[in-house]
This record gives sequence, structure tokens and C-alpha cells, in this order.
Amino acid sequence: MPASQEEASLSDALVILDPDQTDLLRELDATFTGWGRSAGAREILPPPMYPVSDLEKFDVYVNFPHLNLVAAPLDLEAGRGKPVDGRFAAGDLGAARFGLPHATCYGAYLYYEGTRVDDNTLVTLVNRCFRNEDRFSPLRRLVSFQMREIVALGTFEHTQNVIAEFTGRIDRFARALSLDLKKVAATDPFFENDGARALLQRLSPVKYEFCRGDLAIASVNTHRNFFGERCDIRLRQGGEHAYTGCVAFGLERWLAVLDEQYGGDARQALESVRAAAQQVG
Repeated sequence: MPASQEEASLSDALVILDPDQTDLLRELDATFTGWGRSAGAREILPPPMYPVSDLEKFDVYVNFPHLNLVAAPLDLEAGRGKPVDGRFAAGDLGAARFGLPHATCYGAYLYYEGTRVDDNTLVTLVNRCFRNEDRFSPLRRLVSFQMREIVALGTFEHTQNVIAEFTGRIDRFARALSLDLKKVAATDPFFENDGARALLQRLSPVKYEFCRGDLAIASVNTHRNFFGERCDIRLRQGGEHAYTGCVAFGLERWLAVLDEQYGGDARQALESVRAAAQQVG
């Protein structure tokens, strides 16, 4: 890629929100967090990166290596210690021991790793997610964006009840905002591409995205007991591996569709979000 094109791509990969956009994003996050809390979720606060060995448990480097980014320190003994043409060369870097997550919910499973949980455990968390997309677009597809999630752990019935409840909330909220969202079955990144789980996924989809055009702004996900097994999370009663499911909201992506819906008027969008939130409850 020519340097001018690469610079243009990088300029689209990150965004600094203006004050009105920031107010709107905070209101959206407060709305989705409120939904979680009203359903009984407690909030946890994850770090922005994890040891590679933790993320490796979830097959992220096998199934989606192209999306992943890692963090490495500068090697001040072998490397130059300074960038050339806006980048560090591989020889300037030490071992990349930290991975940048491309989904928020990983923090919930690592938090509960090796523990026993109640049948109806529910948590909410927000984090920076990182994706090495093949193309970037302001607000729509960023290298770093914020994702709010509500994560259910416990019985399979519990995960399905949570997903059904929040599917309804998303539908009602979108209608109140006059957003035409389509619920689309999608590929679940948490399962092996060639295993029994992948076959089961094709027979019975476990991930649905809520899309406006080609942009997914929310999703509901059934993981079955994948994370329960990988993190040895077990039910307090009975001891079997916990089932998990999550509801995810890409906050900057919601900004993108509201920007289109309201002609770039973030203040008007903010008032509409507040009114819609009161209507949905």
C-alpha cells in the first residue's frame, strides 16, 4: 500500500469524539448498562489487555489471527529505540506477551475462571476492543472501539432467557428511534471452524447480529459451555460446566447509525435516545 493510502487508512482507524458525540455515547452506554442492572447484573471493570496465554484459551489466534493485535515492549538493547517513518521494525521489539481483546466478554470469563457460579449469574462490563480490520471507516469500523456487554453465566435456560429479554429490548429501542434494524444470523467467532461445535452452529445458529445496512451495531450470542470448559467455570449446584451467553453493543457503531439517522445532529440524537430509553424502560 502506498504511504499516502496507508496514512489515510490510519486516519480512518481512530477517532476523537467531540463533546456532543461524547455525551451521546455516554448516554447510550448508560442506557445499555441500565438495562443490565435492571435485570440484576453487577458491573466489573476489565483491563484493556490480557496475557496472550489467557486469550489463547479461546482460540482467538487460531480462528481469527487476522483480527488480532498484540502489544510488545521496545527492545532497547537490540533495537533502535525510536521509530522510522512512523513505525518500529520487528527487530526493535521484544516479546509480545500481551494481547488486545477483540471482544469485551473475555474479561467476564477470566474473572470467573476456576470458580463456581449461581445458576443465574449476570454481569455487565465495557472495554476497549481492538480489531485489525481489512479496511477502516470513521465510527463504523475502527481499530479501537468501545463495546458494552451483558454476560449471563449459569444454566442454559438462564442464558436463553437473558438473550430473549435483551433481543426484545433492542427491538423496542430501535423502533422507538425509528432505526430499521435487521436481525441476521452470523458466524460465531468463539467456536472452532472445523469442529463439532461448528457443525452444531450451522444447524442451529448461536449468534445473531442487529444490522443497519451492512453494519452490525449489536449482537446476541449463545456460547453453550465453551467458555465454561475453557475457564473451568462450574455451577455451584451440581458442578457441571456453566453455560454462557452475552449481549453486545458496539458504542461507536451506534453513533455511526444515529449520525446518519439525525443528519449529524448529535444533540437531537441525544434527546431521541433519552426519550426512547424512557419509552423502553
